[in-house]
Amino acid sequence: MAARTLGTRLVLAITVASAVTVASAVTGLPLAHAAVPSGPARATTAPAVPQDDFNGDGYGDLAFSAPGATVNGLAGAGFAGVVYGSSSGLKTTTKQVLTQDSAGIPDVAETGDRFSSTLVSADLDKDGYTDLVVGSAGEDGAGVDTGTLTVVWGGKAGLSGGATLLVGTPYSEVGSELTAGDFNGDGFKDLATFAHDDLQVLTGPFTRAGAAASATLTPYDTHRWFELRAGDVNGDGRDDVVGVSHHDSEDDQRMVSVAAGSPTGPGRFSMVTGADGHRLEAGEKLAVGNVNGDAYADIVVGRLEGYDSDVDHPLSLGGLITYVPGSAAGAQGAKAKVINQDSAGVLGVAERGDLFGQSLAIADTDGDGYGEVAVGVPGEALGTVARAGGIVVLPGTAAGPTGTGSTGFNQTTEGITGTAEAGDLFGGAAAFVDGDKNGRAELAVAAPGENAGEGSLWVVPSMKTGTGSFTFGHGTLGTVAAKAALGSSFSR
Repeated sequence: MAARTLGTRLVLAITVASAVTVASAVTGLPLAHAAVPSGPARATTAPAVPQDDFNGDGYGDLAFSAPGATVNGLAGAGFAGVVYGSSSGLKTTTKQVLTQDSAGIPDVAETGDRFSSTLVSADLDKDGYTDLVVGSAGEDGAGVDTGTLTVVWGGKAGLSGGATLLVGTPYSEVGSELTAGDFNGDGFKDLATFAHDDLQVLTGPFTRAGAAASATLTPYDTHRWFELRAGDVNGDGRDDVVGVSHHDSEDDQRMVSVAAGSPTGPGRFSMVTGADGHRLEAGEKLAVGNVNGDAYADIVVGRLEGYDSDVDHPLSLGGLITYVPGSAAGAQGAKAKVINQDSAGVLGVAERGDLFGQSLAIADTDGDGYGEVAVGVPGEALGTVARAGGIVVLPGTAAGPTGTGSTGFNQTTEGITGTAEAGDLFGGAAAFVDGDKNGRAELAVAAPGENAGEGSLWVVPSMKTGTGSFTFGHGTLGTVAAKAALGSSFSR
């Protein structure tokens, strides 16, 4: 079948626990969400809008990565960038570029450091300003990759100065994955990362010299971990660590696990089980946030195709996402819900190589109290243009995300600046930010493959249309473009 754009649908409703029912309908791109059905009692406040506020002015700021960027002639040294929010939203005139050669930031830029491999925002010293934690997975020690974590401190004038938080051991590649949360409920932010696939937790508060209050390492020798996120899945007031992994000693099945927060920090990971009592088949990509409007954080897992275990997921063609609601008892794998591009109402058609679920973000964009789920589809072909990419936004409801009323964007959408080209990978990264402090999140989208791997970024204020969107890249930032992979990730 020829590739079809996000302006068409093939309806196929699927859930983990139910039989597959097939129907089809073709419609145009919707311009508004369908009415959200009433549901059970839910939280009286809307899901929190992501709010990285590095300068403390009350407006959300957006941090993004370019780990492949050349810095002072050193290929792959990498940089992190920031644009700051204002009463009129994110403004590129307030851009900032941070490298290991920036004043006050520890270490120096070196070839292959991959500074900004990961980015996490958290107020580590509790001074009221969000800080930016930067992972450098390629940082060398004794000639091999060790990785580092560096904090760049927030302040009234924005991000400046910094400290080294953690240096990895040989081959540990610390900084390849990272998350932040209050895991022990003491009011201070903590960090969790991987070292040799072991869980490393740094407990806050942190000193301005970068020292943590304490550090623990929990071995997981046979796991290969893909991503980490944090959120209060069981509603006990402490953040839990959520991870997706593959068990080296078994087949290629992907699993999702939760390490529950406690007064002493996160415990050991416990695998989430499905309706059949066995571990829930998951994926490699991850987001945690409030989708259904209750008092618990929910989990969304993105699964890309191409594994032997796809036989257990015949609808993994092109990628899928699995929604797992939270509860007082933790993650409810038995109530998991699976969605792909053939699910009812979801824009597009499931096709090999679409990479539906490559990127994920959750936030309330319309003020209805439910969190929308942005799903990147960077492998989407637009006509004959391969891997041009797109993004689909699924409305949230009391029953979780739904395809009904979904919207989508790509570089052929009216109002979205740019030209769809092969290999752009539009939708390769996604994030939500409230840049104008109106209580509703705007969507940030990256195309890290744009212009042969230079990368570019978009901000889309309205989930109904592309009106008001804008794009920026290396010309705005004043950075070296070649193979920078700008937009490989956003801060989380």
